[in-house]
Amino acid sequence: MNPLSAQQLTGRTATHIRDVPELGSRLHAAAIEPARALREAAAQDGIDLAIASSFRDFERQLGIWNAKFRGERPLLDREGRPLEAANLDERARVDSILLWSALPGASRHHWGTDFDVFDQSTVAPDYRVQLTIAEFTGDGPFAGLNDWLGLNLARFGFFRPYTTDRGGVRPEPWHLSYAPVSGPALSLLTLDVLYAAIEKSELLGREHVLTRLPEIHAKYVMAIDPAA
Repeated sequence: MNPLSAQQLTGRTATHIRDVPELGSRLHAAAIEPARALREAAAQDGIDLAIASSFRDFERQLGIWNAKFRGERPLLDREGRPLEAANLDERARVDSILLWSALPGASRHHWGTDFDVFDQSTVAPDYRVQLTIAEFTGDGPFAGLNDWLGLNLARFGFFRPYTTDRGGVRPEPWHLSYAPVSGPALSLLTLDVLYAAIEKSELLGREHVLTRLPEIHAKYVMAIDPAA
């Protein structure tokens, strides 16, 4: 398996990505069969595992970032409470975005190894999936899926990189990662690679982000839960 190039790592090309219509997703070629097997195993246990979000390129992630920076998309604090963008300085805006959305160029979704899941069988067809902690815990509709994933992910090569709060990205029990590819990819996503992807982009708050890039890289990119 060839390592991802700098362009692939940062979402600036999709040459490593394949369309998977039956999963409604776009994934790294090596992650397709494991994802199919995971879904089939879940179905045997009465879970209709669906993918809410898979590959996102740099421009798509940039659109999410800039919309949040401008206050056109919700900004949330660590507890998931709404923030008013107009009341935040540049540093606070960047920090609030990074809690819940990756920096363009640094998103694991660029690799096609990572995707967000939910259980389609537990909600009505018109239910709007939020991907919140409340949905995956307690009486939430996806609490059963959450438990099932904890017991079954590893045997298919997957893990959840954002299970615990490590001071950076908030926990995301819905976020799965295919370890055989994402592990090497993370080691290749160096500061230099990330800097090169951002320095000439249209990222709002770019100069502030570049100044803080070593901190952001350590706290929001490298600080993950390890694969089992």
